[in-house]
Amino acid sequence: MSKLDEAVRAIALAPNADALSRPFLDLFPVTGVSVATVGSVLGNETLTATDGTAERLDELQFDLGEGPCWDSMRSGSPVILADARASTPAVWPLFGAALQSLDVRAMFVFPVRVGPLELGAIDMYSDRAESLPDEAVDDARLLARAVSRAVLKNGIERQAHDAGVEPDPVGSHSRRIVHQATGRVIVQADVSVDDAYLLIQGHAYSTGARVTDVAAEILDGRLSFSATEFGIEEHRND
Repeated sequence: MSKLDEAVRAIALAPNADALSRPFLDLFPVTGVSVATVGSVLGNETLTATDGTAERLDELQFDLGEGPCWDSMRSGSPVILADARASTPAVWPLFGAALQSLDVRAMFVFPVRVGPLELGAIDMYSDRAESLPDEAVDDARLLARAVSRAVLKNGIERQAHDAGVEPDPVGSHSRRIVHQATGRVIVQADVSVDDAYLLIQGHAYSTGARVTDVAAEILDGRLSFSATEFGIEEHRND
C-alpha cells in the first residue's frame, strides 16, 4: 500500500477531527495544516490545526470574510499561492494585509465539498516561498475528497446526536426508498455508492429535510444531480 493510500485510509478511519490534518503534514512539504468548516452549512469552525499559525489563518479568514479558503470552497478548485505575501493583497486586501505579520510565505488551499455542498477548506502553509508540484496537487485533491466525506459524516452524526434522534431512515420501507434513490444518483452523477448516499444525506442536512423525503424527491424526479467539469451539481425540477 502506498503512502497516499495509507493516508486516505487513515482519514476514512479517523477517530476524531485531529487525525484529519496530520496526513497532509506527513505527505507534503509544508509547515502547518488546518481543516475548517466555512459558510452556512456547518458554520465557521477550525476542526483541527497542527499549530497556532494554521489556526490563526483560519481565524483571520472567518473574521474578515475573505481569503483563499472562501474562494477554494466556492469554486471547488485548489488555490496555490507560491508567494502568498506578494499575491494576496491584490486579491484579498484585508487578508493580504493581515498576512504580512505572520510567518507564512506560501499557501496551498483545497476545498472541502461533497457534490454541490460547500463545507469548508484545508489550508496548508509553508514558511518558505515555494510552489506545490503538480503530482502533489493531485494527491492533495484525493486526500481532500476523503476529508470532505469525513467532515460531512461527522456533521450529520453530530446533528443527530444533538437533536437526540436516531439516524434516518429506520423502517424497511424507508431503507428501500433510500436504496432506490441512491442507485439513481449513482447513474446521474457517476459516483460511488458511498458518495451517492452522502449527496442525499448532505442535501437533507443542509435543507433540514428527512433523508427519506429527499429520496422521494429524487425518485419523483423533483431533485436530480449531474456531473460537470466543475464538479457535481444539483437541480430542482419542481
